Amino acid sequence: MEETKRLINPKRGLKGKLEVPGDKSISHRSIMFGSIAEGKTVIHNFLMGEDCLSTISCFRKLGVDIDVSEDEVVVHGKGWDHLKEPKDILDVGNSGTTTRLIMGILAGRPFHSVLIGDDSIAKRPMNRVTIPLRQFGTNIDGRSEGNYTPLSVRGGNLKAIRYSLPVASAQVKSAILLAGLQAEGTTEIVEPEKTRNHTEKMIVEFGGSVEREGDTIKVKGGQVFKGTDIYVPGDISSAAFFMVAAAIVPGSSVRLKNVGLNETRIGIIEVMKKMGAAIEVIEHTKSGEPIGDIVVQSSELTGIEIGGELIPSLIDEIPVIALLASQANGKTVIKDAEELKVKETNRIDAVVKELGKLGADIEGTDDGMIIHGKTELHGGEVHSWGDHRIGMTLAVASLLTDSDVYLDGSEAVKISYPQFFDHIDLLLGNES
Repeated sequence: MEETKRLINPKRGLKGKLEVPGDKSISHRSIMFGSIAEGKTVIHNFLMGEDCLSTISCFRKLGVDIDVSEDEVVVHGKGWDHLKEPKDILDVGNSGTTTRLIMGILAGRPFHSVLIGDDSIAKRPMNRVTIPLRQFGTNIDGRSEGNYTPLSVRGGNLKAIRYSLPVASAQVKSAILLAGLQAEGTTEIVEPEKTRNHTEKMIVEFGGSVEREGDTIKVKGGQVFKGTDIYVPGDISSAAFFMVAAAIVPGSSVRLKNVGLNETRIGIIEVMKKMGAAIEVIEHTKSGEPIGDIVVQSSELTGIEIGGELIPSLIDEIPVIALLASQANGKTVIKDAEELKVKETNRIDAVVKELGKLGADIEGTDDGMIIHGKTELHGGEVHSWGDHRIGMTLAVASLLTDSDVYLDGSEAVKISYPQFFDHIDLLLGNES
């Protein structure tokens, strides 16, 4: 049942320190690589959000023993060949990452699987993955010739391919890499723009190898992985909501601890600096992924243009960046972001409609948005569209409104940030 949450403007700034949940992208991949590795993988700071729990569920159905406790997740991997044909349908829930990446693994397994998800997943295009996987030799079918779930996969006997990505997508790249690791020969992937590289880093962390030459990534088939310990840094896509909140809510000063600072994910930091935000990054130790603290204080902001090669590094943060831009002086243009249309929902339409209900001056374009600031926001009734990032963006917007906001579909935030509303209360000093 859909939840409605009343969001009351506290009329004060956010202050204090916060540790956001573990990175969603890395949490997904740690389960996947732990499942195909030989030996035990211990994952610390795993994100216990609904999407990542869907990944655990799928790999349990593939015969992998996975122990979940409050402090860690332990994956008892036995290698590629010990994945078993599932007796039941693999339900990916709302997780596009689970859907696309697991197909890359299933592509090389000599058995049959069926993938299904929720209503949102059923609308998301999968042919960007099924087309290259078929080139490896995988048999994939589904609605609209394999473009939509449910999807049927019968894998095995893969031959390496060379593939140029038509769109910059880390999920598509990762699916091809996971298939290439099982293929005969060396698979090559050409990227139009550099995308997040968590899969490549994890290949190395689990004892494998991957090469990059310019815009081309190469991976040899037949690699064997060994279980390891993984620390999942805080998710910068989750931290982004508090970075923006601290920047736009007067009287705010927030320190976000142990956030992942992967070079392919920090576009939002660059954007905030260009807009004039008072933001400081303090890096500390690095293991597989760079980590640091991010300190943000409220400040005056100026509109800018955002597009080009920067977009893949901040695609998930664009909804809350649009809110940030509504509080900046002048015009902000977001372009080259067509991918927003095929996320959990059409995020261009959702952002324009819902922030518009609260008074933002924002218009959609074919590949992004134009935001005119600075605007005063007011209360109202808004909807998450079942999208966690839309829901959290609207919650942050409510911190600026002149009256209460009623957020329908507030349960969507649990997909990536179960503690989100508690953490807002913590920084507002409302925690009991």
